[in-house]
Amino acid sequence: MDVAIRCKDLHKRYKSRTGTVDAVNGLDLEVRTGECFGLLGPNGAGKTTTIEILEGLLEATSGEVEVLGQHWGRNEELLRQRIGITLQETRLGEKLTVRETVRLFRSFYASGADPDEVLTQVGLTEKAGAYVGKLSGGQKQRLAVACALVGDPELLFLDEPTTGLDPQSRRQLWDILYAFRERGRTILITTHYMDEAERLCDRVAIVDHGKVIALDTPAALIAQIGGEHRIEFALSDGTTLDDALLADLPATASVDRQNDLYTLGVTAPHLTLPALLERFNARGITLSQLTTRHASLEDVFVKLTGRRLRDEGENN
Repeated sequence: MDVAIRCKDLHKRYKSRTGTVDAVNGLDLEVRTGECFGLLGPNGAGKTTTIEILEGLLEATSGEVEVLGQHWGRNEELLRQRIGITLQETRLGEKLTVRETVRLFRSFYASGADPDEVLTQVGLTEKAGAYVGKLSGGQKQRLAVACALVGDPELLFLDEPTTGLDPQSRRQLWDILYAFRERGRTILITTHYMDEAERLCDRVAIVDHGKVIALDTPAALIAQIGGEHRIEFALSDGTTLDDALLADLPATASVDRQNDLYTLGVTAPHLTLPALLERFNARGITLSQLTTRHASLEDVFVKLTGRRLRDEGENN
């Protein structure tokens, strides 16, 4: 299968007052042509640094990078004609109108899409004559996506493209990306929305401390952690339970605890839940919280690293 992006032993090192910081630390990655590939991880994991190296915006300290069969530093002009980019934060000229902005970006490419058609795609037709400075945060984000699409790229880089969008706008953007991929084009996306990654991505790589620590389809990664459902609960009096009291419950594949929150990975919640409540009633244990849900990619990350995707940290 053709490969749109390949990087091997990628490093990006910054100097600091105390020495050096490895934002990317030996990362290996392949993105296949025609797939939507997700980079997931908490703030500070190295996602944005990695994607900016692949976009040609940052120079790697060391390692190999190949994008669409070309290399930054050798084929830059050709590459820029074939990719579209939406940065994590895009600043556009506030005194230009929406239409003028998209036409300006279209002028950077030898060929591309019709600006008005792109504005229709992203739901900004009614705002075509409005100044960029008058747009809401969500409208500015959709405009940034329009600027990435107007060159009709083969490869689309999206760094948290739906941040700040309302649910309807998010789903509208998903439809645009579905159509883009159906044309055989390739997408590399970073996102903190797990439902977004599960719906859009053919494969995802989980990144932590500048390295890929897991890579597969969303369904396969979720299956690896044991139990497709989660039962989460907390106790009203802060009592600490022995894992053995929970591990032998029916259909229970895993038991985890973070602070006062217990999480059971289960395969049949309709069997586990009644047994759990019966056991607690027999021992006089009371609950302050109880929820059930499907396992997610965030559960995968917590299982692998002990941290959640939105833990505080440097945004790199």
